[in-house]
Amino acid sequence: MLTQILNVAVVAGETAEHHNELPMPAIAYGAIIMGLLLLLMFVTIAFTSLGHRHEAVQEHADPHRQHPNKHDHGESAH
Repeated sequence: MLTQILNVAVVAGETAEHHNELPMPAIAYGAIIMGLLLLLMFVTIAFTSLGHRHEAVQEHADPHRQHPNKHDHGESAH
């Protein structure tokens, strides 16, 4: 009885297993991902100079802001 149950379990496990083929070779997935990451890297490098276009200006203390900047430690004129 036990052998029949084990045989049924083994046959059921073998018949339920099937493999699907990938639509393209596995190396192509890696090449596509690498290309996308390189593209993002070049876009990042292209826009790094945007932060250096203008001189940094001091932020003025605006009393009407909902969350005013409290990092000046009382040095700004009120």
